[in-house]
Amino acid sequence: MVQNFQTVALLPMKAHSARVSGKNFREFAGKPLFRWVLDSLLGVGAIDAVVINTDARDILADNGLLDGDAGGRIVIRDRKPEICGDFVSMNMVLADDIDAVTADNYVMTHTTNPLLRSRTIERALSQYKSSMQKLGADSLFSVNKVQTRFYREDGSAINHDPDNLIRTQDLETWFEENSNLYIFNRDSFAKTNARIGANPVMFEMDKTESVDIDGQAEWDMAEAMAVYQQDKAL
Repeated sequence: MVQNFQTVALLPMKAHSARVSGKNFREFAGKPLFRWVLDSLLGVGAIDAVVINTDARDILADNGLLDGDAGGRIVIRDRKPEICGDFVSMNMVLADDIDAVTADNYVMTHTTNPLLRSRTIERALSQYKSSMQKLGADSLFSVNKVQTRFYREDGSAINHDPDNLIRTQDLETWFEENSNLYIFNRDSFAKTNARIGANPVMFEMDKTESVDIDGQAEWDMAEAMAVYQQDKAL
């Protein structure tokens, strides 16, 4: 068991992708998709190590990433056969990592969040620690603020009155879990067996940064945004 870490990032990564073939390793705006969020995690000084639970160690090596890289901050763990596959709960993968790598806090994200920035992760860590002290929070998850009109499948309104339309900015605020960031500790995970604990706090993100690539449409949109940001920085 690896021990004595304060903050560890968990970045699960599998070889197979159901909707976009091999997307974790496919070139995205000039470098493999996985490198985008990995570089953001490594840009956070408070993160002691990035644990990659994977069934694709050889593919990572082909893309220039080895266990012990980044001054020892990269920890590559071979995914156990019993937790491989498209229908295995992510919580089972996280539980395996938490059991093997001891840390005070865990930051979890996905390779499919390429626009996530180091400074945003740092802000989330700061809010998590502050919320633990002031509010007794045990975990944090990232969200997008949503104020729009929703309907059920049968066309009936959910959160508004069609006969009394008000401005969307005056509707009740809803928050959508965006799958970009989760921060928790060993105790909170043990209580719920999930990355969101019993007393979580929400961390609102900018929608332009929180794109989560599920299919080709999200890939195209995220890559266009990444290229635009690169050009803007020149």
